[in-house]
Amino acid sequence: MMTCAGRCLIVFMLIAACVAVSTAKDVERWQIGMPIATYYAGPEVTDAIAKQMADAGFNLIWVTEANIDIAHKYGLRALLHAPELSPATLRDPAQRARLDALIDRVKNHPALYGYYIIDEPSAGQFPGYGALVTYLRERDPSHLAYLNLFPTYANNEQLGTQGDTVTAYKEHLRLYIEQVKPDLLSYDHYHFTASGHDGDQYFLNLAMIRRAALDAGIPFMNIVQGCTWDPGMRAPNADEMRFLNYTSLAYGAQALSYFVYYHEPFYHMLKEKVGMMMWPDGSTTAQYAAAKELNPQFIAIARELQPLRSLGAYHAGVVPWGAEALPEGAPFTIEFTGEGQSTMPAEGMLLGYFGNTPGKPTHALVVNLSYKHPVTATIVGPSRLSVYNVFTRKWQRASGRRVTTVLPPGAGQLVRIK
Repeated sequence: MMTCAGRCLIVFMLIAACVAVSTAKDVERWQIGMPIATYYAGPEVTDAIAKQMADAGFNLIWVTEANIDIAHKYGLRALLHAPELSPATLRDPAQRARLDALIDRVKNHPALYGYYIIDEPSAGQFPGYGALVTYLRERDPSHLAYLNLFPTYANNEQLGTQGDTVTAYKEHLRLYIEQVKPDLLSYDHYHFTASGHDGDQYFLNLAMIRRAALDAGIPFMNIVQGCTWDPGMRAPNADEMRFLNYTSLAYGAQALSYFVYYHEPFYHMLKEKVGMMMWPDGSTTAQYAAAKELNPQFIAIARELQPLRSLGAYHAGVVPWGAEALPEGAPFTIEFTGEGQSTMPAEGMLLGYFGNTPGKPTHALVVNLSYKHPVTATIVGPSRLSVYNVFTRKWQRASGRRVTTVLPPGAGQLVRIK
């Protein structure tokens, strides 16, 4: 006859086994967590560089396995790049073993956030990268497999799809999401030219990415201009960078990346005009100072909006290509009729709607689309408003459903109803 102690031991072993099986099945899938403020391309990470990045509010940095500990030292998340992170690795047993060993070494590191895979693949490459993403997800589901896509102005050969701008890009997105099944939709788009004329597809691209991300149920990242790399493009100033931040937020972005933090060849080509975040001697630039101000604002607003769903991104005044006009009878609107208020800026205004019930937004982010001039306007909501102070991270109740606000160039104001 089995003793009481023996029966207890068996029960304990069964419970432990069940817990082990449950744990194996319920390994946490990657979630975005803190909204992302990062960069594309930067210097080799050292102690001084990591501190500089952390001081500016960047919270995801690029590392190799050799310097991932530095990211952890400064409370930064790490995006790992390594030669093993390639579809070709899966076709060679020896290379696959090296990939497995890499994953085993880093997957429990407290700083690891994701694996960098590739920039701007063509649609013909999607099946191979889909297989790699699936493999990484099986081996390490808690961390992101990161890929970045072309913008709308890429040509058909680059995209690997056919048709006009909208048709080809829509198919590119469809194939990517269907075949790669990403956890984050990332793309780059560079808007500011040296001639002073902006590109005409910025909002088209934002709108198409927003829709694809919503349909797939995943967050998205906008990689925006932070420098110049060509005589035909200009390095953005602080107001233009603010415009990129707030328009991305109004369309629902949970991640923002600057191209670039530092890339030495650009300096050799363009010298002092290049921008970026850092000079070759390690000192910082005007773009760094702007990012240091804007990164905390982006993260604060994105965190407020993270529990909500993007319900619409609407333009008042001018409606750019690919954008939607603010509908009649909209629950949140903008007026310029009060004493001392501005007129509608020539570039128009943007209202991003957010909430948890379709057709019933509870929050709106109102953005001044002029990055040259401030505006004073009245935000009108469906009921009494509260206003978010991006600097104190606190909400303040207004006296009614109308709030007059002064928006610096490119800036936005987040409001909500109860």
